[in-house]
Amino acid sequence: QVHLVEAGGGFVQAGGSLRLSCAPSGRTFSSYTMGWFRQAPGKEREFVAVIWSGSTTRYADSVKGRFTISRDNAKNTVYLQMNSLKPEDTAVYYCAAGQGIWYGSSTRPAEYNYWGQGTQVTVSS
Repeated sequence: QVHLVEAGGGFVQAGGSLRLSCAPSGRTFSSYTMGWFRQAPGKEREFVAVIWSGSTTRYADSVKGRFTISRDNAKNTVYLQMNSLKPEDTAVYYCAAGQGIWYGSSTRPAEYNYWGQGTQVTVSS
């Protein structure tokens, strides 16, 4: 059975930084497309960032220039470095994995087959 385990969430003041990690277990994910999504209370799950196996990346406009997604295939781990955090970044952040995801559809949660349990990020003003 495949599990994606996120870590690194927490409480931070506006302008601060956090780094999330996602460590898949049960399978090597070096060939998978890895994404980060987030969901705030009362809102739909939204795309944050994605990285393909060749390290091509894509970001939501709301986080571009502040967040960086990266992967370390040797450690089978994906990271989301979040800088200049804002209160509106507060949400549960989810790691996701999938295969055969095209650039144009990479923002859709339905494209991803595996999901983590989520980690809470809270940014105070």
